[in-house]
Amino acid sequence: MAKTLRTSGDYTIKTGTGASGSNSVIFDSKTTRVSGDLIVDGTSTTLNTATLTIEDPIIRLAKNNTNTVDTDSGILIERGVDNNAAFYWNEGETSFKAVLTTSDGTGTSITDTSLANIQVLDPTASSHAATKNYVDTEISSIGGAFSINFTGDDSTTVAVASGNTVDIAGGSNISTTAAEPDTVTINLNQNLTDINSVSTGSSNGDLIVQANGSGSIVVDNILTFNSTASTPTIDSSIPKLYHKTAAGGGTGVFFVNSDVSATEEGELISKKKATALAIALG
Repeated sequence: MAKTLRTSGDYTIKTGTGASGSNSVIFDSKTTRVSGDLIVDGTSTTLNTATLTIEDPIIRLAKNNTNTVDTDSGILIERGVDNNAAFYWNEGETSFKAVLTTSDGTGTSITDTSLANIQVLDPTASSHAATKNYVDTEISSIGGAFSINFTGDDSTTVAVASGNTVDIAGGSNISTTAAEPDTVTINLNQNLTDINSVSTGSSNGDLIVQANGSGSIVVDNILTFNSTASTPTIDSSIPKLYHKTAAGGGTGVFFVNSDVSATEEGELISKKKATALAIALG
């Protein structure tokens, strides 16, 4: 116990019994100054002041944390009848969180009841947090000239789990459904326009165009074969149409169909040759 108590100005020292039964000292003065370090040993420190000003630029929390158990640490704000608000470091999730909480600041953990919004300026550097307004503006300014990859387990791209649905909003109203993590089926709610080519990404894979129900595949203009093909395998009752160098039929448009021949290909006959054949056969 100190032998000397030095003060300046008017003061009153009162002693009495605190709530815990131990003696207490009350400094009843306009200003009390401690010249030197102040160390308070106890279970709690309460400041009943209207304004708190601290010179220290860095406030250290959880001083004696040994990291043997998860200890949350941060700032909690009382809100009266509403849930309290907190901005804190969640040790279990290793991240900062802004939340509403029923916690009162005692103990070593914060119980989240919901996340809270954080307002920030639009970013000016790549490491700044992005606002919703910034993201919406950037996507709008791109005008559709961007791509999104979908994968099942690659954290660098957008993951789509089996059965999930990805809605791409825009003029085409394209809705895509992932039947498996690596397969995306595209359902169109309206016609596609300005499409120059459609190709399959699989080596020697089929490109399937299928009409709905009893509908038909309709070609409004010219169907063109850009290159010649080898005679394909003849499958049971499945006609295949392709282009080769013109032969007896004079068209170069060939087909295979096991209902016509199980071993040979046929060629569509031209009008000129058909007329000549009709005359020859009488």
